[in-house]
Amino acid sequence: MVVGLCTVELFIAESQSLKDKRQVLHGLKERLRSKFNLSVAEVDGQDLWQKAVLAMACVASEGRFVSQVLEQAMNLIKSMPVLEVVRSQQELL
Repeated sequence: MVVGLCTVELFIAESQSLKDKRQVLHGLKERLRSKFNLSVAEVDGQDLWQKAVLAMACVASEGRFVSQVLEQAMNLIKSMPVLEVVRSQQELL
């Protein structure tokens, strides 16, 4: 069993309130969950308007599959024009 963990720090430039931020993140988290079957949670920056840190986790029997899923999830995040990826880190456990 292989567990993949990806942590992504995001900057949401157009967010003017926590409500704006939550709307963007809610949609993103739902897309990641439904499309890639990932566990997704906001793990830092909850009180900041324009910063968010998301953690995504994936479990599978092969490390290569886990890496592919997390890479596709990152590509989805990077394709969203309202988000800027500040930093990301990927680990296989």
